[in-house]
Amino acid sequence: MDPVLSIQKLTKTYDNGFVALKGVDLAISRGEIFALLGPNGAGKTTLIGIVCGLVRASSGEVTVDGFDISKNYRAARKKIGLVPQELSVNVFETVWNTVIFSRGLFGKTPDPAHLEKVLRSLSLWDRKDSAIRALSGGMKRRVLIAKALAHEPEILFLDEPTAGVDVELRRDMWAMVRNLRQSGVTIILTTHYIEEAEDMADRIAVIDKGDVILVEEKHALMRRLGQTRVRIALTKKLYNIPDGLCDWPLTLSPDGMSLAFTQAGESEARDDSLARLLKALVARDIDFSSVQSSQSSLEDIFIDLVGKNR
Repeated sequence: MDPVLSIQKLTKTYDNGFVALKGVDLAISRGEIFALLGPNGAGKTTLIGIVCGLVRASSGEVTVDGFDISKNYRAARKKIGLVPQELSVNVFETVWNTVIFSRGLFGKTPDPAHLEKVLRSLSLWDRKDSAIRALSGGMKRRVLIAKALAHEPEILFLDEPTAGVDVELRRDMWAMVRNLRQSGVTIILTTHYIEEAEDMADRIAVIDKGDVILVEEKHALMRRLGQTRVRIALTKKLYNIPDGLCDWPLTLSPDGMSLAFTQAGESEARDDSLARLLKALVARDIDFSSVQSSQSSLEDIFIDLVGKNR
């Protein structure tokens, strides 16, 4: 199946000489939740800006559901909804008028029922007649989302959508995102809350210094680059690691009361290795009182990837 969003050899160099994107290639499938992760200044917002028509690319091609953004801008842009980081609405206008106006901008006929559904899903229906300036920060963020959804886009960009918002809004937003995905909408998000990407995304891309350094299905990425950290608490002090345990990358704590190791690879292989280690300890009359293990998070993997790219 052809991707709903195709980005090929995309570059952007600003007038001051700063190279924001260096030949980015991405293909995003219809209906997936795609997380674009990277440190500040990596090129995430520039990339989104180009796709959404807010920034002009230096070179490369972008097609949205088959429409080239440079040759068929209006058709391509109709397919996209954008929730930007910054407030981008007339704060003196009402919520209702804002979403009606946004829908009209994309040439859509009025559909009060759709707009009511969007506002209700974001707990904004009771505030539809309020001026945006009278709303709280969290409510204003909800208006941005409603505005982006007003014209029924097939692709929704969420650029740091939960930065600085309350827990309730974050919960409501992710429930809405799951519902949108079920209806076939493609979601592309950037976030500093990497645990959100770990929870929500189907695939992960990591961008750094204008280069996409990794694109992978989330679970495959966690299996391939994830690690297990294990700590075994001993009942009696060890003064050194027995020679027969050299198959494991063990370290002995300074007090001699615990063994620790970190192991990469598939989770099944890691589980088998730990089981063999525990059997080896029992065979050598090394008693232990507890075994604690923890898995790498997506944030751990992200930090390691970006650190290696420095």
